[in-house]
Amino acid sequence: MPKKILITGGPGTGKTSLFNSLISSGYVGFEEKSREVINSFKKKGIDQLFLTNPLLFSELLLESRISQFSDSNKNKLENVFFDRGIPDVLAYLDFKKMKYDQQYIIACKKYRYDLVFILRPWKDIFVNDNERYESFEESLQIDKYIYKTYKNLKYNIIEIPNMSITERKDFVINTIKKYV
Repeated sequence: MPKKILITGGPGTGKTSLFNSLISSGYVGFEEKSREVINSFKKKGIDQLFLTNPLLFSELLLESRISQFSDSNKNKLENVFFDRGIPDVLAYLDFKKMKYDQQYIIACKKYRYDLVFILRPWKDIFVNDNERYESFEESLQIDKYIYKTYKNLKYNIIEIPNMSITERKDFVINTIKKYV
């Protein structure tokens, strides 16, 4: 089975840019599903599903991330990357102070990543777009919940320094060689 390598962090930290850089370099990965869910509901007239129905949004994300996790086992390569992980769903629900079923905690414990990289909020690169409603200040708060969630799940979190996308990619690749 391939090693499951997660890229996580708050909104606007450069996760997807880093992930795309890794994929462009020949690595295999599973992209973030939030934007796909958001855009499918925008077509139905719901601008921000997470704001109007956080539990439905989270349930859809949980299902899609578990599916990605399971699908990654079919891959024959040594490493598979993920843009956000299953515990991110839990972190966002905690951030919103939502009550949720045990299924979220059970999923976080059942589906474990081999390495977890986190990008921390960085004001110089933070940008809002059509799907990102959070401010930089909210990104700082969400970052705390994400970090705490992964720590509580006993992950060794590797922080990626603030540097160019190429340098971040090299940092991830070199770090993987040490751990995997």
